[in-house]
Amino acid sequence: MPKRILTGQVVSDKTDKTISVEVQRRFRHPTYKKYVTKSKKYLAHDPENSAKIGETVSIQECRPLSKNKSWVLLAGKEASS
Repeated sequence: MPKRILTGQVVSDKTDKTISVEVQRRFRHPTYKKYVTKSKKYLAHDPENSAKIGETVSIQECRPLSKNKSWVLLAGKEASS
């Protein structure tokens, strides 16, 4: 089964080897027919502490690394200002 890949913005890098990534998604509300933006935060493993706040990064699903961390940072990332 393929692993999911999500793209989002780093909102916290305070913990060691862990970043918090906020992923936003847009969908059309079934009743009101308006587009709604929802966001969710994921904890991702960053072994080199390379990602900084505000960067746009891609994360990939992996085996559980801790109680709340089941995502890993992919190598490619781009700066966002």
